[in-house]
Amino acid sequence: MTAATEKSTFKAPLLAAASAGKDAPWAFLVLPRSASERLPRRGRTTVQGTLNGHAFQAMLEPDGQLSHWLKVSEALREAAAVEVGDTVAVTITPVAQEPEPELPPDLRHALAACPDARAVWDTTTTLARVDWIHWIESAKQAKTRQKRVDEACDKLRSGQRRVCCFDPSGFYSKGLCAPAAVEPHA
Repeated sequence: MTAATEKSTFKAPLLAAASAGKDAPWAFLVLPRSASERLPRRGRTTVQGTLNGHAFQAMLEPDGQLSHWLKVSEALREAAAVEVGDTVAVTITPVAQEPEPELPPDLRHALAACPDARAVWDTTTTLARVDWIHWIESAKQAKTRQKRVDEACDKLRSGQRRVCCFDPSGFYSKGLCAPAAVEPHA
């Protein structure tokens, strides 16, 4: 792997997410594999950059194909003056230090109820915490997510500092992928 401060510049089509869920409308783009290969890790990673000249900082998500994708919020899209379907110019550089991830409410409550697990959590690295959260959030069903929150607390309480047997790139498990895109109208 190359240095974590290496800048990548590329162009990519801005795609509409087929299912925005409860969020406001958003779009996304998939990084070319060559740009993703310059990143320090295949899992979630935070970058700073520009989209058509407009500055942003965001966490890239793995696409399960050894690359990443970027969620482009409506606010970023409007600030960069781009529309879905446009090819956008993107420049990204990994941040020097990964920011502390926000604890999801269910994990925050579980750790508050288990001081021994919280003590181990507090001594893990930021990247380990990113991976724990990613493992929990990658659950597709609510009962699986709750099971993972419970397992995380049990594993942390026993001293396990890293989530085991989770491929944060999604490549080997095929559990992660870029969102489905809305088909363009002909």
